[in-house]
Amino acid sequence: MTANGEYVDARGPYFDELEHGMVFEGVPATLTEGAAAMHQAILGDRLAIATDHELGRRLTGRGPLAHPAHVWDLSIGQSTGATHFVRANLFYRGLAFRRLPELGDTLHTTTTVVGLRQNTPRPGRALTGLAALHIVTRDQEGRAVLDFHRCAMLPLSPDAEPTGHHDDLSEIGDPVADLTGALDGIDLTALSAVAGLPEPGSTVRVIGGDVVSSAPELARLALNVAQVHHDAKLAGGRRLVYGGHTIGIAAAQLTRALPGVALFLGWTSCDHTGPVHEGDTLRSTITVEAVRPGPAGTRTVDLHSVVHADDADNDPRPVLDWRVTVLAAPSGGTQ
Repeated sequence: MTANGEYVDARGPYFDELEHGMVFEGVPATLTEGAAAMHQAILGDRLAIATDHELGRRLTGRGPLAHPAHVWDLSIGQSTGATHFVRANLFYRGLAFRRLPELGDTLHTTTTVVGLRQNTPRPGRALTGLAALHIVTRDQEGRAVLDFHRCAMLPLSPDAEPTGHHDDLSEIGDPVADLTGALDGIDLTALSAVAGLPEPGSTVRVIGGDVVSSAPELARLALNVAQVHHDAKLAGGRRLVYGGHTIGIAAAQLTRALPGVALFLGWTSCDHTGPVHEGDTLRSTITVEAVRPGPAGTRTVDLHSVVHADDADNDPRPVLDWRVTVLAAPSGGTQ
């Protein structure tokens, strides 16, 4: 409270307060074994590099690797100082791992406003706009870990005038041509051979869904301060689940369906096509779009995961459209 009795709000920016080139620095976060265990307990991923610390040590020659989903969750969470008032996160594009961090590494994230577009005003609705953000995450030695773009919808401040922002956001976040740079220094011969992948064009349906639980806990673990994930009143009566939670369950279902997946290398795109709430059950179908030879007998694989949610009324609705590139272990036979 100020000397004249007025309150000072602790908050993030509204859309009309953002400017091109504005930079936000995230709170640093160390990848700890305890946080990794909690992350796995909520999402249940079976990726071997994270569940088998000895494998992680053999791959790196140093410490066990952090789960890629834990890394991208922290990176996204560190960017939410810019999106405290977010109404929805529309997409992620061009996400690429530059380095695979280990447990014990500390992540630092910088978020830069690179595009602004106000939405068309609608009668009876508050004004909103789309903010395109470039997010770069580095470790404690300044080495690049992640690089990607996200697009968030934010409200304008009360009584704000239209901003006139009309940037073309369609070209934000071009796909990364080469995603293998993160494999530098990784001994891929430590990966065990597994059964072959389905042929390109094949679609795998994951039988059995996964309930969304501990949603606020995961948002807190990721340092995500977006109010819609924590405050039901400010979310319109029901909290929205953090988008990384939906992606994390999709990743867990993907590795369960395709056990040959060894690493996540990057995303071409990731669109949130509908809201998710705690208690929903998520179900995935995964299409193999392309398979290419990788280093040391591995393969790089482009996958398309589409996720639907069932609510309490068992009414399925689309919630995620995710195109992701993974590294598959050497083939040890056919599937």
